[in-house]
Order: sequence, then C-alpha cells, then structure tokens
Amino acid sequence: MEKKQIAIIGAGVAGLAACKHCLSKGFNPIVFELESQIGGVWTKTIRTTRLQIPRAMYQFSDFPWPPSVTDDFPTQQQVLDYLRSYATHFNLIPHINFNSRVKGMSYDGPSTDTWSLWNGTGEAFPPQGKWNLTVENTQTATTKVYTVDFVILCLGRFKDVPYIPKFPAGEGPEVFQGQAIHSMKYSAMENQKAAEFVKGKKVVVVGFGKTGLDIARECAHVNGPENPCTVVYRRDHWKLGNWFPWGIQVPNFIFSRFRELLIHKPGEGFLLSLVATLLSPLRWAIWTLLETYIKMSLQLPKFDMVPPHSLSQDMHSGLIMYLPNPENFFDTVKEGSIKLKKSPSFSFYEKGVLISKDNTKIEADIVIFATGFNGPKKVKDIFESPTFGQLIEGSPRVGLYRECIPPRIPQVAIIGFSEGLSSLYVSESTCRWMVGLLEGKFKLPSIIEMEKDIARWDQYMKQVSGEYYHLSSLCGAEIWYNDQICKDMGMNPMRKNGLFSNLFQPYGSTDYAE
Repeated sequence: MEKKQIAIIGAGVAGLAACKHCLSKGFNPIVFELESQIGGVWTKTIRTTRLQIPRAMYQFSDFPWPPSVTDDFPTQQQVLDYLRSYATHFNLIPHINFNSRVKGMSYDGPSTDTWSLWNGTGEAFPPQGKWNLTVENTQTATTKVYTVDFVILCLGRFKDVPYIPKFPAGEGPEVFQGQAIHSMKYSAMENQKAAEFVKGKKVVVVGFGKTGLDIARECAHVNGPENPCTVVYRRDHWKLGNWFPWGIQVPNFIFSRFRELLIHKPGEGFLLSLVATLLSPLRWAIWTLLETYIKMSLQLPKFDMVPPHSLSQDMHSGLIMYLPNPENFFDTVKEGSIKLKKSPSFSFYEKGVLISKDNTKIEADIVIFATGFNGPKKVKDIFESPTFGQLIEGSPRVGLYRECIPPRIPQVAIIGFSEGLSSLYVSESTCRWMVGLLEGKFKLPSIIEMEKDIARWDQYMKQVSGEYYHLSSLCGAEIWYNDQICKDMGMNPMRKNGLFSNLFQPYGSTDYAE
C-alpha cells in the first residue's frame, strides 16, 4: 500500500500530539513550525504566566509530569520543559521543520461541489486529491512547495493574529500620542525589557482576562501606586481563587460523569434528557453554592466585581479564570496600584482613553490590548481558495465535525481550535480519533449528517454559553465528547472499572491511554 504523506502545521500542544499519534500508527508526518522551538502559545508569555488548571488535568495520556514538578500550577518554563521532554521521548523533533512559514495551501483534485460524502468516500484518502503547501524558510528566505495527501492544521487560536476592537474614525489609536500595542507584542519581550517598557509609565490595559490580569499585576509590581495601571473592561467574569473550596475538588467534580448527568447534551436520548431535567434543581443548588463561596471568599461585592451572569455560563464558555494569590491582587487594588474601570466601550483621545460610560478621561503613556486573537482569520488565510476560506470564517463558530473535520473541505483536519477546561486533554482525544480515521478504522457519515451534528453542538453551546458560544468550548461536556469518539473507534467509552468509579471518579487523559 502506498505510504501517505501527512503534513502537520504547528508544533504546539496539538501539533505534537498529532505527530506522536501519526507516528505510532506508522505514518511519516512532516511538521511545519513557524518558530525556532516547539510549544505554541507557551513559547512567548509574560513572566508570571502559569498553568490555569491543576497539572494532573494537563498531561498527555502516556507521559506523566516528572516527579521534580511538585507545584499544582507549573510555570511557563516548566510547561515548556514538559512539552520538550514529550517531544524528545517520542522522537518527534526529527519530523519538525522549524522556522517554516506555510504561506498558503491549494487543493489539486476533483470538484467537491457534488459530493454527498466527505472526500467523496467518507474516508481520509480519496482516489484523487492532493494539497500543495507553499512553505517559506524564514532563515534562508527560500520557498518550497510540498505535495501531501492530508493536512492537519494545528495553528492554535490564541496567537499570531491579534484581535483589536474597531473604532470610529478619529476615535481609535491613531489619535493617541502614546504607544498602543497588543499583548502579543508585550509577551514577546524579554522579562527585563518588558519591565523597562512600562517602568514609570501610566499604563492602560484593555481586557480583564488571564493575560490582562497578568499584565496589570506586572505593571503594578514595577510601578506601584505612583503610576497606577488602569484595567478597562466591559464586564466581569467569574474568578476562582481556590480550586478546592471547602475541601471540595472542583476539577474532580467537573470531570465526572455524575456532573454531566446534570446537564443536557447534544444528541442525547430521551432518558438522559429526562434525568438532566429531573436533576436541574440539584444543578442549580451546586452552582449557587459555588457562586456564594466565590463571592464571599474573594469579596467580589466589595469591589463591584460580581458577574451579571452565572458561574455555569462562564465555565461552559471556558471563561472562568483562576486567580492565584487573590489577596495580593486585591491588595494592589486597595492601595491604588491597579484601578478597575468597567464600561461597555471606550475611545482614544490625544493623551489617553475616554470612557464612554461616564466620559472619564484616563491619561496614559501606553495602552496594551489584552483583547485576544482572531483564530478564524488565521485559519481562513492559509487557504488559497476563497471558497474554503469562507467556509472557515463564514459563521461565528467554526463548524467542525467531532471538533475536527470541516465537512466541505477535503483531506483536512483542524485540531486545537475547540477548547475544553484542559485544551491538552481535548486536543489529544481529537488526535487519537483523527488518526483512527486516517487508519481507516471507520468512515464518516454523509456531509449532511455531519452538518446536522455540528448544528446540535452549536445549539448546545448557545444554550450553555450564550453570546460566547463561538468560542467552541467543550467545558462541561468533555466526557460526552469522548464518549462519541470512542464509539466511532469501536472503543468502550466506560473507561473505569465498576459503576461507582465510572459515575463519580474524575475522568482524565490517562483514562484513554492505549
């Protein structure tokens, strides 16, 4: 049988997992990585960045953290070392082309317009069809075209293409006399250079997610109340100062089948739907109890930081945030080193930003946008075909069957674009399923059936995440998602011994080790 050529774009967490699983099944993948090292989003972060979830939830199924890492929330360097050890252990490095920018990819094959099945057959490798990848070596400025049978896009949605809000003419950064940059640029600075960049400056951080919080804390550490850092943001989201309130291990609860029995799931049958309905009072009581604990322990009402929506919505949207050392953060707020300004919108003027809510002017030397990234645009732009690009960016949520396959784009998988509470956990599960498809263990249903399934997941995400459903977060349904892909692959989705263990013990990546 002809050996198929697999191309993987990106050597972050998803790209490394895809490479490893391809190799384990006898494929010979070639990986293109823009940077000079592996690690994806972990390669360029600010000094204080740590893992947001306990490390036990962020590990590969067959490669545990080393005993030397004892902190529940490892540092950026420890995460990078872990990923490098994984790549070395499974001999992935020889398959990675570093400093390689994929400038575009074009499809050379039959028209897909009349297909009722993906690739015309429902299988990964049709009788005809190739992808041509134009790859630039950024060190030598040379370009080469690679022809491959299948492409796995592991580009990541939280890097490279920054998202900056649009402003009316005359109200954007162009009128500001100071510097306005995206957090991506700040994160790329060396630690000392970053400190010097903000030292003695009035800094405004736009956005109050994890990155915005970390940057604000760094600025406060450097400047103190003499030059306070102002955080401008639209609304509050729930923050956890402790993953183990009252001794209850929240991660273990979230990743249990019992917890998933409390929610409605996409494609569930009548019985599971009935159970979720009957248990809805218990679901409400649990989330209300957790909200009460967070409000009391972090004193959120005192700081006007109580979110207007439920903790459940933020968890299902992937927007719940771990706040390490919360007492230190609130101390900086009380002493005036960090100032919080909540407003639905703002604009620029010559000397800073103008808050629309009350027309307050905030003077600034530097404005840092911690406003995230435009992941769909990055994926769209890699396709030379406008039609394929439009299929990616044509709706708020990128529709992927099993969070992996674009039904109307042939011989392509996209991994790492859908999130979970643990992105590594979701990415590795998807890689395992995707390699099963490459092996021919199963065929895909018709394009129409795949799109119906995508619509069911869309509806689920709209119900549990509200306006943030486009974030494609599986938070709260990871086990249900894994059940579906286990069934596709002919695997028993019940991965533990005994009913009690399967129902109440937490599920993690090691439960799916082959």
